[in-house]
Amino acid sequence: MIAALFAAAALMVPPACDLEHPSGKAGCTRAAVDRLKMNDLQAVGSHNSYKEAIAPAEMATLRARNPKAADTLDYSHPSLTEQLNDGARQLELDYVYDPEGGRYASPLGRKMTPNTTPYDLAPYAKPGMKVIHVPDIDYRSVCPLLVDCFKEIRAWSKAHPDHVPILLIFNLKQDQLKVPGAVPLLPFDAKAMDAADAEIRSVFKPGEVITPDAVRGRHKTLREAVLAGRWPTLKQARGKFMLAVDEGPDVVAVYRGNRKNLEGRMMFINSPSEDASDAAYFTLNEAVELQARIQADVKAGFIVRTRADADTWESRRNDRAPQAAAFASGAQYVSTDYMHPDTRFSTYEAHLPGGGLARPNPVRARP
Repeated sequence: MIAALFAAAALMVPPACDLEHPSGKAGCTRAAVDRLKMNDLQAVGSHNSYKEAIAPAEMATLRARNPKAADTLDYSHPSLTEQLNDGARQLELDYVYDPEGGRYASPLGRKMTPNTTPYDLAPYAKPGMKVIHVPDIDYRSVCPLLVDCFKEIRAWSKAHPDHVPILLIFNLKQDQLKVPGAVPLLPFDAKAMDAADAEIRSVFKPGEVITPDAVRGRHKTLREAVLAGRWPTLKQARGKFMLAVDEGPDVVAVYRGNRKNLEGRMMFINSPSEDASDAAYFTLNEAVELQARIQADVKAGFIVRTRADADTWESRRNDRAPQAAAFASGAQYVSTDYMHPDTRFSTYEAHLPGGGLARPNPVRARP
C-alpha cells in the first residue's frame, strides 16, 4: 500500500518539472521529484564526448582521400567539464587497450600531414586505456587517458552533488583500420575487460557507481529486478553514475564471461535481447525506425540511450525530425553532437523539449 502511494505521488510530477532543479511549485518539489526512479527521467547527453576536431591540415588530407568519411568526422566537443556545465547527463568515452603504453603515440595522420597543428601526445606514452575515436586518424581527445576522464567527471560531480544520475557509455575500439601503416589494435580479451573495470575502481569510490549487483539485490536475475522496478530512486541516485559497455553481442559476451547477471562487474551491457538474464540497458540509436521497441522497453523498466542526430547529417540539413522522434520515444538518455549549433552548417541543436536538465520521462512518468 505504501509503495503504491509513493508511485502515485511520483506520477503527479508535472511534465515541465526540471528534475535536477525542482521549482518548488505544486508537484515539482524536491520531495515529489526524489520519489521518481532513475529510469523515470529523460535527459540529454553527448556522442563521442571526448572528441576534439581533426586538425585542419589533417582534415584536408582526409577529405582529399575520402570526402564522405571527412564529413562524418567533422564535429567536436569542448571539455567534459564544459559539457556537464551545459547540461550533458550522458557522456560517451571510447577507448583502446594499451597496457604497456606508447602503442598509439605516433598517429599515422601526423605522418601523412607532418605540418599539422601541435598536439600533446605525451599522455599516450603512459600505460592504460587511451580515449580515441579512430586510432591514427581521429585521435585528438579532450582527455587522452581514460582515468583522467574519470577524474575530471568525478571532480565535477563532487562539486555538483545533486545532479541526476549520469550515464557513461563506452565503445571498445578493436576493429583494425584498413589503411597501410595503421597501428595494430589490441583485442579486448578477458584480461583487457578486467583492466577496464580496474581503471573504473581506481577513480570511483564504492557507492558512487550504480552497479548491476546493486540493482539486482536479492532478485534471481538482473532482468527480474529491473522489471520489478528495482532501479534506485532519484534521491538515492543523485550524484552517482551508471556505466555501460555499448557494444554488440560478441564483445559484451567477453565482458560477461561466465556470469549470468554481471556479478562483480562495474558496467552494465548493451544486452543482446530483452529476455537475457542480465538485460537492463539498451543502446537503440535509430529513434525513428525503433520507436515502438524503445517505447516498449522504457515502459517495461529498461534504460535506453538513443541518438538525436548522427554523422553531422541533421546539422547540415537542419533536420529536427529524428530529434523529435528520439525525445518522443521515451529513451532516458538522448545523445547529440550539437548541444550548441555548428554555424558552419545551420542553427541545428538538441535540447530537452521545454528546457531544463532532466524532465519526467514522457513514456513512464505521466502527469
